Amino acid sequence: MTGYIVKRLAYGLLVIAGVILIIFFLFNVLPVNSARLTLGQRADVSSVEAIEKELGLNLPLHKRLIKYVGELSPLWVHSRSAGEQEKFGYITLIPLGTQVLALKMPYLGRSYQTRKLVSQILAEKIPQTIILALASMLLASILGIAMGVFAAVHHNKFWDNTLVTLSVFGISQPSYFTGIVLALLFGYLWHDYTGLNHVGSLFELNDFGDEVINWKNLILPAIALGVRPVAIITQLTRSAMLDVLSQDYIRTARAKGLGFYTVIFKHALRNALNPVVTSISGWLAALLAGAYFVEIIFDYKGLGYETVKALLNFDFPVVMGSVLFTAITFVVINMLTDVVYAFLDPRISIAERS
Repeated sequence: MTGYIVKRLAYGLLVIAGVILIIFFLFNVLPVNSARLTLGQRADVSSVEAIEKELGLNLPLHKRLIKYVGELSPLWVHSRSAGEQEKFGYITLIPLGTQVLALKMPYLGRSYQTRKLVSQILAEKIPQTIILALASMLLASILGIAMGVFAAVHHNKFWDNTLVTLSVFGISQPSYFTGIVLALLFGYLWHDYTGLNHVGSLFELNDFGDEVINWKNLILPAIALGVRPVAIITQLTRSAMLDVLSQDYIRTARAKGLGFYTVIFKHALRNALNPVVTSISGWLAALLAGAYFVEIIFDYKGLGYETVKALLNFDFPVVMGSVLFTAITFVVINMLTDVVYAFLDPRISIAERS
């Protein structure tokens, strides 16, 4: 068991290291002058050179990579200078002459446009996207499992065929297309009846300038983002339920006179949820990335909205920080899922050893 967990954690760390390298090289081979983006096109040469030195753009590529990894790493060797200590806010662990082995939070740089810390920008935007992803996943889980069970119970009947057809249609619809349709119909054309807005963020300012939560603005984006997971979870639940319902112990439970709902929910559904849980855990991470286009459509100012805006403005530190957060979240969720499965099902670790 321990060996399996260590192996999965090591694999996850290798994937994260690969993601960091890809992000670095992707944004450092682009023919864009980041110093000009920071200062503006009319900046003088000396100012541009000063910013290039500050950002490390005057260094060779391999030294920039070492600098980037050092800024991201929570444990690294840093200078004792007051400027560097203020920049990273590190805690000294071991003095090393003019340098120290320090512990710090990962440093993602500053926005080229606003000069705000990227970590501060992400901290302001991530909660909205996480709430959107969780709401979509909760909606998808409840509806998908319910419809999958209903379809399996009515196998090869009208409702089963109808739900399968709808799920196939749902899988084929991209989230951004569903978002456009929902915004047009329920947020614009039928706004007087639904009371929903076609654009709007979760956190908004009221007439007094105070930030308030507008839950109505979460409904349409959550539905748009949750349509495809609903369809997939419906099919997975239906397939798993049909497989379980054909097992001998289910026939035995029925022969003993157990009630219909007891057989379905206590015995069948409980044993059919493993593949569904796998899908849910995978989709939760994927929805963070899928939220990008949905947030743009609904003007929902979360991480996706901020990333697309930064990309249009060539604000690379914000884009790099956002992509890195999304990738690491995806990897961490999959790592945790593997570890949980190792505890829930010992056969997984046994299969790994064999």
